[in-house]
Amino acid sequence: MPRRNAPLVLVVAAGLLASMGCTQLGPSLGILAVPIPVPAYKQKLKEDQFWNHERYERVPILGPLTSGAEIVALDPPSDDEVMRALERIQPVQGGVPLLWERQRNNVRIVKEKISDYIDPPRVYPLIGPAQQHHAHYKCTVYYEDVRRIGWPVPHTLRDEDAREVIYIDHNHLHMVGNLDQGCAGE
Repeated sequence: MPRRNAPLVLVVAAGLLASMGCTQLGPSLGILAVPIPVPAYKQKLKEDQFWNHERYERVPILGPLTSGAEIVALDPPSDDEVMRALERIQPVQGGVPLLWERQRNNVRIVKEKISDYIDPPRVYPLIGPAQQHHAHYKCTVYYEDVRRIGWPVPHTLRDEDAREVIYIDHNHLHMVGNLDQGCAGE
């Protein structure tokens, strides 16, 4: 008799186990509902990518230029922008502690404007008539480069007069025409 009821007992036990705890009202994701850990390196890459997109990869659209006013570009590159550009060229992050590490100490940044000019008006898709304003900067980064190597013989390499030159371009658009007029046909 116990053998005839074994499948029924298994079905009832599975039903009881499935109904214990919190119940899910919507569809189940199955194995996809289990959280998967993300390495810190990959998370930092995504955060840096978002930060660069949010801060430095967008082109602002400003109002039209007024006649007789001085035409000056927006702000020069920030120290954060210069250091992020340097990190893309010559990375410091990602060393292995006690095996190989690299540091930049005593950082000093000198920014020079190379050129500042405006293109003639043209029509940009989704924007309309506008002028592109270009500003080119030469940024020289002076720093002390320290490399600590831990294998096979632990030693430290120190370059007290390291420097890198980075060129950064800032572009933005100025609208052309009377923006207050709106559509003349209506």
